[in-house]
Order: sequence, then C-alpha cells, then structure tokens
Amino acid sequence: ISGYSLVVQARDSGTPPLSSSVTVNVDISDVNDNSPVFTPANYTAVIQENKPVGTSILQLVVTDKDSFHNGPPFTFTILTGNEEEEFTLDPHGVLRSAVIFKHMVSTEYVLCVQAKDSGKPQQVSHTYVQVRVIEESIHKPTAIPLEIFIVTMEDDFPGGVIGKIHATDQDVYDVLTYTLKSEQKSLFKVNSHDGKIIALGGLDNGKYVLNVSVSDGRFQVPIDVVVHVEQLLQEMLQNTVTIRFENVSPEDFVGLHMHGFRRTLRNAVLSQKQDSLHIISIQPVAGSSQLDMLFAVQMHSGGFYKPTYLIQKLTNARRHLENVIRISAILEKNCSGLDCQEQHCEQSLSIDSHSLMTYSTARISFVCPRFYRNVRCMC
Repeated sequence: ISGYSLVVQARDSGTPPLSSSVTVNVDISDVNDNSPVFTPANYTAVIQENKPVGTSILQLVVTDKDSFHNGPPFTFTILTGNEEEEFTLDPHGVLRSAVIFKHMVSTEYVLCVQAKDSGKPQQVSHTYVQVRVIEESIHKPTAIPLEIFIVTMEDDFPGGVIGKIHATDQDVYDVLTYTLKSEQKSLFKVNSHDGKIIALGGLDNGKYVLNVSVSDGRFQVPIDVVVHVEQLLQEMLQNTVTIRFENVSPEDFVGLHMHGFRRTLRNAVLSQKQDSLHIISIQPVAGSSQLDMLFAVQMHSGGFYKPTYLIQKLTNARRHLENVIRISAILEKNCSGLDCQEQHCEQSLSIDSHSLMTYSTARISFVCPRFYRNVRCMC
C-alpha cells in the first residue's frame, strides 16, 4: 500500500460540543527490497547456423515489484558462458549473435545472465539461457496464392486490413517474414511478421497485382496476390435483390461457395453474356445462422435489371442454385411485421461505406460495406 488518507476529528467537551476535522495523508516510501524477476525463470532458445552477426536470439523479460525508481531500467550482464564473446546483450535485454555460428563447431551454449535494478542498494537476480545451434534451412517456404475482392462506394474506401497471406515452412524453427516491393507501398502495406495485407484509403476501381514475397532468412519465395476493387454506383442500390442462405458462415461462403454460386447465378439471371453480375455485400443475419447476399445485374447497355425481373429468374432457377448451397429466401421487399399489402411496402437500402467487413480465408478474401434495409408501410 503506497499511502493512507486519514480524516481526524477533534471534539471539545462544551455544550453543545463543537468539532473540527483535518485530513492527514501518510505516504509510504518504497525501500528497494525486491529483486528483479525473470519470466520465465530460465530460457531456451535456438539460432540457425550461418545467420548474420546481430541476429536477435531472445528477448529477456524482467519485472520488479518495487516502485518505478527502484525498478527499471535494468542492467544486463552475461556472467558466464560467453568467454569467446559469441553473444551480446543490449540494454533492453535482447540477446544477439556476435559471430556466425556453425553447427559442426558447437551445438549448445549455456549462459548465466544477471539483471540488476536501479535501486539503492541495487538488487540482482540471475537466469540461465540455453542456446542451441541448429542447421540452416533446407526447405523453402510455401505460400497459397491469395485473391482479394473489395467492394466500396465511389472514391470512399477508408482502408484497412483486407486479407492475410498463409505461408508455412517445414523447417520447424524458421521465422517467416513478408515483404512488399517498395513501389507499391503508397497503396498497400504488408505486415512483415504475420502477412496481413493492409490497403490504404482512396483505392481506385481496377485490378492490382502485388509483388509480395515470403522469406525464411535463406530462401525467398514470391506469392501471387491479386486485388480487385469494384466501386458501387448509386443506381445499383435501387435495383438490388437479396438471397438469404441457410446455415452458412460468411467465411465458409467466401471460401467454399462463392465462386461456384457466382457462376451458377450468372447462368440463371444474365440474359446476355455481356451483362455484369455485381455482388455488393454479404453479411450475417443478426440472431441466426443465416447469411444475406446482396447483388445487382447491370445490362450491357449500362442500365440495371429491375428486382422483379431478377426475382422471376431466380425463382425459375432456384433448384439449380440450391445444388450449390441451400437458399432460405429470395428477398426484394421485407415487410415482415408490417400490416400492409405488398404494393404499399416501401423499402430503402443504405450502405455504410466506412464500416467494412472483411471475410478472409486462405485463398480468397472478400471486403464489403455493411448495409441496412429500412422498410415502412405506405398504406
């Protein structure tokens, strides 16, 4: 307990008694009586042979229960095991290589490391670090090609995480890093540690092929990453139809069904090959296991097919569509709970272009805006 706050009252013996009170703050000064604590108590680490000098091997983690002026910064020292000066330890507790290790020369080192706090008198503690030298990588990383589809309103893409590269390596101790060619960094970024792809704001309509690679420190492998950006037109929103699926998650739909269903849907609703199918958004139905997919179809001439026409086409082809995935309903208007006739039900659709949903799988990622359906009775 670092302090106490007391309220003291003095009361006299008169009639009536009178009193007064005062606050007394008692601060407890810290004495440096706690040693630094390593977490965990001892460490095990590996380094591959032929790694360059300065390679990070291990990050030491130290805490101290004393107050801040009796704790960090800590002073780290290698007491034993580093007689040939193969290792260095920086002020932040990062153990690095000072030589290029060879597996044939030595396979294991044991270091005794000391941490000293900043108190007076100083307190110390020790830990042992076992470092194993393993053979360098013999396997190249493998990565799955990634295709990303982004749907956004015109010139209104806010940016964000749009997908993740999935890469593996058969060398157990390899650490994979991801890089993006510098000329593309004005539009995209790749997290070097986990392979997440980040798009910056203001992407234009079109196709982007990213020059991404993954490296295990010895081998570097290119990854095929293609980003498709489609900007919505306001007219699309006035001519949408919703297909509601049963018992499917957005990720399963994107990864397992979207390509096949898109192809079957094109065959069902397109009158001409030059017509264009636009999947605008997919999102779960709140409180259920259902999923809504919002789409529109653009004619080759530039206009859009009316929802009533599309619903007729879908109804006729529903059996073929359900060979791909089970359909719960086909919605143009949704007057559930409104006591009005169908022709007096007015529906409006709104898109929140700044609330993006990213459904990412190993091979496909789909990024789309959240949509809201508003219905009112006009009778």
